[in-house]
Amino acid sequence: MKEVTVYSKNMCGYCTMAKNWLNGKGIEYKEINIDNETSAREFVISEGHRTMPQIYVDGKSIGGYQQLIQLNESAFN
Repeated sequence: MKEVTVYSKNMCGYCTMAKNWLNGKGIEYKEINIDNETSAREFVISEGHRTMPQIYVDGKSIGGYQQLIQLNESAFN
């Protein structure tokens, strides 16, 4: 199973939709809220991201919600 990390923030509809999609597929993930963790916020900005959520699979950025739902579930195995 691959390691999935979701960088999210408060009051983010796409963050909620991404987490719901992952939950619905039974895919485990770690959520990091950039509103609560300054170092995480600095990380996503340093990576060039300006929108949330940002989703990483095994340490590699796959993009946000739209890119997530385009992936086949097998991408997480």
